[in-house]
Amino acid sequence: MISCYNKDGIGDVLLVMTKNSIPKDQDFETKEKITRIFNNVTKETVGYNFFDVSNHIQINGNGPLTLDAEQIRVVNTLLSKEGFTDQLKIDKAPKFVVGYVKECVLHPNSDHLSITQIEIDNQEVVQIVCGASNIAIGQKVVVAKVGAMMTDGTTIWDGELRGESSHGMVCSARELGIKETTAKKGILILSDSSITGTEFLI
Repeated sequence: MISCYNKDGIGDVLLVMTKNSIPKDQDFETKEKITRIFNNVTKETVGYNFFDVSNHIQINGNGPLTLDAEQIRVVNTLLSKEGFTDQLKIDKAPKFVVGYVKECVLHPNSDHLSITQIEIDNQEVVQIVCGASNIAIGQKVVVAKVGAMMTDGTTIWDGELRGESSHGMVCSARELGIKETTAKKGILILSDSSITGTEFLI
């Protein structure tokens, strides 16, 4: 689940995304101040928009946010009140973590992509297709996990690049909004002392 709020840009609306979807496959239904977005083929919910949300919960700032337990309880109550059957679940897992590149091989169908196996939190290993020329085995890197929202608003979902599955993104300094190293090309390489699986704070 990905949540964001930008009162300056779109008004007093809490945006919640629960699944990846593209606009041409979407439809929606609105009940009072809540709009449900769903896949028009499978009918599966992919997100909700909560309008005039500040009447119910307090949100500070603009951009991606993590809803706490009380905020989740309130929005779930609103969903039930309007007859929606979905219930949102709190997600405390970090979305940006220190990853360790365990394997790195050239993509068989590309001259610039690499297929990596990267250990993230809880010793989970994920496959990520990466286009950076400076990625290599043995590095400590920053991984944006599935469900992460980047500083430019891009959302990270499971995907596929030239026939190979990819579950996350290895980040550059620019993508993380780290200004002092924006002149450097390629992914951000962390020190060897960085601890695999720990949260990387942007």
